[in-house]
Amino acid sequence: MPSHSGLFTVIERAARKAAPRLRRDFNEVQQLQVSRKGPADFVSQADQRAEQTLYEELSKARPDWGFLMEERGEIAGDPDKPRFIVDPLDGTSNFLHGIPHFAMSIAVEEPMPNGKREITTALVYQPLTDESFWAEKGRGAWLTDQRLRVSSRRDLSEALVATGIPFLGHGDFAQWSRIFGAVAPQVAGIRRFGSAALDLAWVAAGRYDGYWESGLKPWDVAAGVLLVKEAGGFVTDFRGGERAMERNEFLAANDGLHSKLHKLVAGSLR
Repeated sequence: MPSHSGLFTVIERAARKAAPRLRRDFNEVQQLQVSRKGPADFVSQADQRAEQTLYEELSKARPDWGFLMEERGEIAGDPDKPRFIVDPLDGTSNFLHGIPHFAMSIAVEEPMPNGKREITTALVYQPLTDESFWAEKGRGAWLTDQRLRVSSRRDLSEALVATGIPFLGHGDFAQWSRIFGAVAPQVAGIRRFGSAALDLAWVAAGRYDGYWESGLKPWDVAAGVLLVKEAGGFVTDFRGGERAMERNEFLAANDGLHSKLHKLVAGSLR
């Protein structure tokens, strides 16, 4: 087994404690009471219960740390300490439609001496397949005890690329259409499976060769971005810069394909 920190043990234990109820709720998805949260944006009792379990477990272990959570929003902690960034159920629409493709995403964001904050620990956990994608800064990315590396493909014509498609009330469809029009004719295929956290984890695992999406929240991507970087890949904004979080634009790929995808994406937006 690869060595990992006590902090990661805390995070994985919290995810595994929330997972059984989430699996049971998925099996009874038609009986779930679902409340409307916004246009085409729903939250289930399962989502709320999972977040409550994660919050209780993580705050018990690190009581002075803050949180940024999908449902509860920002919970202040000691500003000099790290904070958890948590999405208890990434892929809620899949979950509510009985599609078995969703995950928990947990990241740790630490304050740096330069005043910035940086993601240093990440977990994307798929409770149905029991796949635990995790990374710690400087220690690589892993699927349980198997080291992850981004794919080695160099030709766009062989590349399988993931994306997220804008939908009611979310995203810029005109921008996405321009990017799709530039990328689709050059690659072997494009997939939209409905979970940004798993999309990025699968880029880290070499299942996808690249990924682009905009209009996301920090809890959707914080863990996945570290996974890709620790697996040897690159994550930038659409113009190839280091302002992905600031611009809310995410372009991920291996070193051989990233520059090629970046040129297509940036060119489509001129």
